Amino acid sequence: MIPAHPPITNGLSVDVEDWFQVGAFENVIDRQDWDGLSLRVEDNVLRILDMFAEADVKATFFTLGWVARRNPALMRRIVDAGHELASHGYDHARVFNFDRKQFGADIKLARDILEDTSGVKITGYRAPSFSIDERTPWAYLELAEQGYAYSSSVAPLAHDHYGWSDAPRFAFKPLPWSDLVEIPVTTAILGGKRVAAGGGGFFRVLPYAFSRWAIRQVNRTEQRPAIFYFHPWEIDPAQPRVPNAPIKSRLRHYTNLGKMAPKLRELVQEFAWGRMDMIALQEAGRAAALAA
Repeated sequence: MIPAHPPITNGLSVDVEDWFQVGAFENVIDRQDWDGLSLRVEDNVLRILDMFAEADVKATFFTLGWVARRNPALMRRIVDAGHELASHGYDHARVFNFDRKQFGADIKLARDILEDTSGVKITGYRAPSFSIDERTPWAYLELAEQGYAYSSSVAPLAHDHYGWSDAPRFAFKPLPWSDLVEIPVTTAILGGKRVAAGGGGFFRVLPYAFSRWAIRQVNRTEQRPAIFYFHPWEIDPAQPRVPNAPIKSRLRHYTNLGKMAPKLRELVQEFAWGRMDMIALQEAGRAAALAA
């Protein structure tokens, strides 16, 4: 009898930001008002840590420097539980709104805070709102110069808020002379087109069966790891409402918040999951083998 192949380990990630820091509300909630709002991220992350412990999985927490500065003990809890801490920038500003100098300052500030609060080296980065695209070729130069090992900052599809539709669907080396690897969030192929299948609002809104199908397609048909993400505020149906936000933004943000945690529990128990730095090592090795 031929032994079954072990399941592919997929990348599990959490974009650690609070409910008021999301792109959907960036034009209606001023950054200067953030400190006066209800901070809920710590309680939600603690719930996520408990969920991951129950399922015995490890993940990567891409965390805003703003959040880390105000929650240093939480950063140590994440690391002490065996998860990876990585950078999500300082205050959720999109990369394509920076120039290279501003971007460099942002990722350095966030990294310094994360390393000071956690006591570990930060080697991974995810751009807020997957905002590395064809407009920001200098972003990878800056990440490589600052010594990052990997980025997971690309959504390889067309979307009204983000997306780089011509980017590769799977991990690639954006700079031929650097070991830096980019690991895009997962898309699946449906009807010959790329569709979002890596978590976030799509996971909340669509039936769980869609995510199961998509991850199985990536694992079984394409023999690659899926990259999944979500946010702490997505398991918090009691969070404050923002009544003056556009209706489209409110629909995206609040739909199915009460259903998210049960769906996540099913997901983390059904598939094999691991930290993004481990996926990056694996994918860098694959890229090197293909180049040899």
